Formats: sequence, C-alpha cells, structure tokens
Amino acid sequence: MTTLVRGRGWARTHPLAVDAALATAVLVCMVVGSFAEPNGEHGPTWGTRTPDAPSLVLMVLGALALVFRRRTPWCVLAATCAAAIVELLTGQPRAPVVMCAVIALFTVAARTDRSTTWRIGLVTMTGLTGVAMLSGGPLPWYAQENLGIFAWTGMAAAAGDAVRSRRAFVDAIRERAERAERTREEEARRRVAEERLRIARDLHDVVAHHIALVNVQAGVAAHVMDRRPDQAKEALAHVRDASRSALNELRATVGLLRQTGDPEAPTEPAPGLHRLDELVDTFRNAGLPVEVALGQVGLDLAAAVDLAAFRIIQEALTNVQKHAGQDAKAEVSVVRVGPNVEVTVIDDGPGPGKGDAPNTDGGGHGLLGMRERVTALGGSCSAGPRYGGGFRVHAILPVTTAKGGTA
Repeated sequence: MTTLVRGRGWARTHPLAVDAALATAVLVCMVVGSFAEPNGEHGPTWGTRTPDAPSLVLMVLGALALVFRRRTPWCVLAATCAAAIVELLTGQPRAPVVMCAVIALFTVAARTDRSTTWRIGLVTMTGLTGVAMLSGGPLPWYAQENLGIFAWTGMAAAAGDAVRSRRAFVDAIRERAERAERTREEEARRRVAEERLRIARDLHDVVAHHIALVNVQAGVAAHVMDRRPDQAKEALAHVRDASRSALNELRATVGLLRQTGDPEAPTEPAPGLHRLDELVDTFRNAGLPVEVALGQVGLDLAAAVDLAAFRIIQEALTNVQKHAGQDAKAEVSVVRVGPNVEVTVIDDGPGPGKGDAPNTDGGGHGLLGMRERVTALGGSCSAGPRYGGGFRVHAILPVTTAKGGTA
C-alpha cells in the first residue's frame, strides 16, 4: 500500500515522465498491431502484413505528440487526428495510428466540461469514421475496422467525461471537508475568545471590588490607629474578610482554566442575587450607605442573567466607592418588568468635573465589561451622570437569554 501511495505521489510530481511512458507504450502497441491482419480467412492472423515507412513515421509522430497531451491537449488532439486521417487516406494496409487520437480525445474530455466533451467527441467520431468509410480500399464501408473507430472514439469521450465528473465530485467533497474543518476551527477560536473575555470580566470585577474595599478599610485603619484602636481593629478585620473573599472568588474563576487531572476546582455555585445582601454589607462596612430594593426575581433567573445582574451591581457600587466621594450614598434596585429584569444603581456623588468621576464615554474597563455582559445576553446597558449630580447605571436583562436559556 505504501509503494502504491509513493507511486501515485511520484506520478503527480512527474507528469511529463508519465506521459512519455504512456506514449512509448502506445507506440509499441501501434507497431505490434500494424503487423496483424484482423480480417484473415480464419480470423485475425499475425505476420501477414508489414507497415510501410510513412505509416511508421505517422505512428512515431502521433506517439511523440502524446508526450505533451497535458500541456496542450487541444493541439495534441488536432495533431493526432490529422495523423490518423493521413494514415486512413494513404495507408495500405492501414496502421492503427487512430489509437493516438483516442488517447488525445480522452485527455481533452477529462479536462473540459460535459457539453464541450460531447461536441468535440461527436465531431471526432464522425470525422474519423467518415474518413475511414469513404477512403476506399479493399474493405467495404461497413467493415469492422471502420465501426471500431467509431466505438473507440465514443468510449474515449465517455471515459474522459466520467473521469472529469469523478474528479469534480472528489474535489467538492474535499472542499466541503476543508470548509467544515475551517468552520470548526473558527468556532473553537470564537468560543475560546468569548471564554477569555468572560473570565477577564470576572477577574476585573472581583479584583476591582475587593481591592477597592481593602484600600478604603486600610485607609480607615491607618487614620484611626492611634486614637481609636478598636475601630482600627474592626477595619482590619474587614480587610481580612475582603481579602479572603477575593482569594476565594479568584480561586473559583481560575479553577475554570484547569485541565483534566489537575487538582479539583472549587464547586461552590457562582455568585448571584442570592448573595446581594452579603455584597452590600461589604460596602456598608467600608462606609458607603447603600439602600436596596429587590423584587421577587432572585430565585427564578437563569444562571447567566443572575450572575450578570450581580456583577453589574458589584462593579457599579465599586465605582461609587472609588469615585463618588466620601459623603455619597447609593441605591440599588432590581425589579422584573415583563420579560426583562431591570437593574439600576444610582448615587448622589459629585457630577462630571467634580472629583474623579468615572469615565462616561465607555472607555473604562468596568463600564465596558458591563455592556459586554448585557449585550452577550441580548439586553441593553446605559451609564452616565444624573441630572443634578451623581451617576446612574441602568441595565435591562432579558429573562430569556440570547443563548436560549429561560428563567
């Protein structure tokens, strides 16, 4: 099997050598056939006739033309047909020069379309057979040799068309397989990119939220360490709790990247609105007053919607903690309106231009992550300053997600 495969590979890379070998084999067959008499008294006989010199020259020229049948198939067909016609008109006895035309017709049929194949095949069959019948000689017009020319040229055209059809079929199957493979690879790359983006958003939300709380509580501890050590200890306890929570969430997120055989990843459920009170308490402990209005939406949401709502609130409150100022207050509202869940976070901190307000043009990673989360679920998200001061984040999440899940 390996030898056959290697032979096919060599034939594809050396087409001229293959055609030269074919031409040599055809020349040998024509020369041998020219010594046979197919119409003897007792059937075909051997050695009863000898080809003349012009016939030998025509056989050599026809075989030589076949060496270039792949480079110029139409010219080779014309040349071999011309040599065959000359032999049919002048050869007595005839030599089988028409064999070259049969091979050339097969080559043309295998390299062109079906309609062209049948047109050129009909012309070749009719022309060569007509010349053979009208050329005279000792044979009647209905002799087997004349009918054989018609049959062989017809079979050459049909065989070439069949080879062309099979090649086209195989190429179509190969192209579809390659296209399917490319589609699978593109889909895999797209899913990998989406997963990377989702994990990056989760890491950003976790790190930004907890580091902001740690920063605030550490500042409080440093400020009251000398005068009120009890309050400093309480602030440091909040720092410890926030750090532990950040490590746990980071461990859960990074655990998604583990491969088979790695240590077991955490199996606790992803955060959602059922942990909203815990989230809000961390901000209240950091000194940010937060009011919550939560409808009956936390237990019947799809996991993706539940997680997105939690992360949006987490990121929005983190931005309030970092940018709204020391005296700011925040309000969180989660309500279900028809087929959607609306999440709103507002604060009364300084407006744009007062302090370090969050980026309102969508350039910040936090706001961009919010919009990407909501867009991935088929919802909408808006964020911007409020009239009279403060900032507002408003997200509309469909209960039926874009992935087809339902609450």
